[in-house]
Amino acid sequence: MDLSVFDLIAEQMKNFSVKMELVDGVPLPDSTWEMWHQFWNFQAREDDILIATFPKAGTTWMQEIVDLIMLQGDVEKSMRAPCFVKVPFLDLNVKPLPSGVEAANVMPSPRLLKTHMPIKLLPPSFWEKDVKVVYVARNAKDCMVSYYYFQRMNKGLPDPGTWDEYFSTFLAGDVAWGSWFDHVIGWWNARDKHRILYMFYEDMVEDPEREIRKVIKFLGKDVSEEVLQTILHHTSFEVMKNNPMANYSVLPSVVMDQSISKFMRKGKVGDWKNHFSVSQNIAFDKEYKEKMEGSGLTFREEL
Repeated sequence: MDLSVFDLIAEQMKNFSVKMELVDGVPLPDSTWEMWHQFWNFQAREDDILIATFPKAGTTWMQEIVDLIMLQGDVEKSMRAPCFVKVPFLDLNVKPLPSGVEAANVMPSPRLLKTHMPIKLLPPSFWEKDVKVVYVARNAKDCMVSYYYFQRMNKGLPDPGTWDEYFSTFLAGDVAWGSWFDHVIGWWNARDKHRILYMFYEDMVEDPEREIRKVIKFLGKDVSEEVLQTILHHTSFEVMKNNPMANYSVLPSVVMDQSISKFMRKGKVGDWKNHFSVSQNIAFDKEYKEKMEGSGLTFREEL
C-alpha cells in the first residue's frame, strides 16, 4: 500500500462522521450497513480461515499468530503489509478504498479474514463451505476499558463520551457490533456445530505457547519447535507494540490518533480495576450474573 492511499484515507476522514444503524437489532457503523447486501452475500472459500472477535478481544494478536503459522514462521513475509491490508476486515467500508469484502474477493487463496460480527450476522457461505473459525473472547470488563480507549482514538467510531457515560452504553449493548454478552454466548453455543476454535484472551496472556499450540493443531499444520519459538517471540506484546505492520502507526492521526491512546495500549488482564468504581463494579456484576447464567461460559477477570 503506497503513501497516496493514506493521503486518500486522511482526506476522507476529515469530514467523516459515523452513525449507528441497526441490522437485526445489532448496532453497526452506517458505512457497514450501507454495504450490507455485499457483506451478507460474501462468498467464502473452503480453505479460508476466519478470525472472529468482539472488538478489542485480541484480534490483531490472533491475526499475527495465524499469519505466521501459515507462513511457517517467516517473519519477513509477515511484514509484507500492515495487518489491516494482509487480513481483510470484512465489515469495513471506507470509501474511496475497496471495502473489506472487495479486498477479500481479489485475494488469492488461502485467505485469512477478520470479522467482528455476532454469529447471527455471519454470511451463510462460511457455514456452507465449512470454514475454520478462530474465535477469541476476552473478559467483558477489560474489553469495555479497551474499547473505550479505542473509540476515543479511532475516528471511524462514535465518540464514547465520558467513562461514566460509556459504562452505561457498553452495558446496554449500544456500541458498534452490539452486546458483548450476545456475542460471546452466540459463538460459544455454536462451537460444536461448526469448525470453531473458541479461545480465551486470558489463557493467551497466561501461557501463549500452550495456546499457540492449540491454534496450530486446529489448523492442521506441522510446525517445528524452532518455528514455534519464532512465532512466540514475534507475537509477544512488546514486539508487536513496536512493529509498524501490527500497531497501526502507519495510519495518519486523522484516522487513529495515537497521541490520545496507543492502538496497542497495555495488553494486560485486570486493567479494569483502574477504571471501575465500586458502584460500577456492583452494577456490572449484577448484570453479568443475569446475562451469563446458564451459558456455561466462565471468564477470568484477573490472573
